[in-house]
Amino acid sequence: MKKYFEFDKLGTNYRKETLGGLTTFLSMAYILAVNPGMLSAAGMDYNAVFVATALAAAVGSLFMGLIARYPIALAPGMGLNAFFAFSVVLGMGMAWETALTGVLFSGLIFIILSLTGLRETIINAIPAQLKYAVGAGIGLFITFVGFQGSGIIVGDEATLVKLGDVTSGNALLAVFGVVITAIFMAKKINGGIFYGMVITAIAGMIFGLVNVPEKVFSGIPDVSPTFGAAFAAFADLGLIFNMDFLIVVLTFLFVDFFDTAGTLMAVAGQAGLVKDNKLPRAGRALLADALATVTGAIFGTSTTTSYVESTAGVAAGARTGFASVVTGILFLLALFISPLLAVVTSAVTAPALIIVGALMVSSLRLIEWDKIEIAIPAFLVILCMPLGYSIATGIAIGFLFYPITMIVAGRSKEVHPIMYGMFLIFLGYFIFL
Repeated sequence: MKKYFEFDKLGTNYRKETLGGLTTFLSMAYILAVNPGMLSAAGMDYNAVFVATALAAAVGSLFMGLIARYPIALAPGMGLNAFFAFSVVLGMGMAWETALTGVLFSGLIFIILSLTGLRETIINAIPAQLKYAVGAGIGLFITFVGFQGSGIIVGDEATLVKLGDVTSGNALLAVFGVVITAIFMAKKINGGIFYGMVITAIAGMIFGLVNVPEKVFSGIPDVSPTFGAAFAAFADLGLIFNMDFLIVVLTFLFVDFFDTAGTLMAVAGQAGLVKDNKLPRAGRALLADALATVTGAIFGTSTTTSYVESTAGVAAGARTGFASVVTGILFLLALFISPLLAVVTSAVTAPALIIVGALMVSSLRLIEWDKIEIAIPAFLVILCMPLGYSIATGIAIGFLFYPITMIVAGRSKEVHPIMYGMFLIFLGYFIFL
């Protein structure tokens, strides 16, 4: 096992990997409650989606750990589930079963692209400067998510966002967690982020801000209401051979592709796994992601994708796929211990996201800010991720500007042909989708 995951080469051990996998799980366990709530708004069975979410996350994380050997966990993606429920089903009036077929199709296309090596080629064609920007942008994005989830930052009609009531219980608990976690990190205590989450959860229970679980174990709900529903549309081909369905598939494809690409680059970069601006075994990682999307669609959930919360596990010491295997097993166990997960609230996970965000923006120092043709697209990538609330949106906007600024600066020959192709794809996406 140690040899397969290259523990000695990467300077890790079972303790670090297990702690990293556990930290990642706790950082993303919220999806087990959020995703069923989101998709049930589209008419899907809440309990069945809960099971589908846990199974998709478990299978996806195991695929990533065993096939690609990266410390990256997967689960149904936030943003994609909102698009699924509110735009496709409620907005376009598409049946949720047909929407699942759209997820299935996008996953199958992903598999084809991954097996041909096209996805890996695209990722390796992205210049290092923009990869650094993607990492920093994701850091700001997850920090914003942490501030928002804890109520430190709230919405405002006049200014879009503002400082929330920092004297509220959840905000104070999150601030406490940030302080505790920062102390652990400054002291260079291994697993400081995980310990910070545990202490924050305990403090929350002591002060009545986090509910104490009444029980630990529960039975597994019935998944049959959603299992296999993605195949129902094949009985009426008119449901899938139309423009609306094509738009849905392309949107799932676009967002998942670049969400995954950004996450892979950011997490692997933070773990020190990127070599010569290339991601080793990128093809395997992308294939694992594609297989997870297909698996999730069959179980009955929206697109499964790589989770940027995996950076919390990397910060806790994870360096190999063994951590993802641990996370996958924990998602399976979550089917039996869902009452215990109630202690992992947004206020508990917020400190981890905020601290990890601070670690990720360190890649800003590697960007050549004195070269305007690099600085402008990099800046747009970084800024548009949190403001657009989407990793894919930030990538798209920054990558649109990159060929333009490079051409004007007389450096067109340094732009990989794939980047010109991506320019046209992004332009078409914003115009038509």
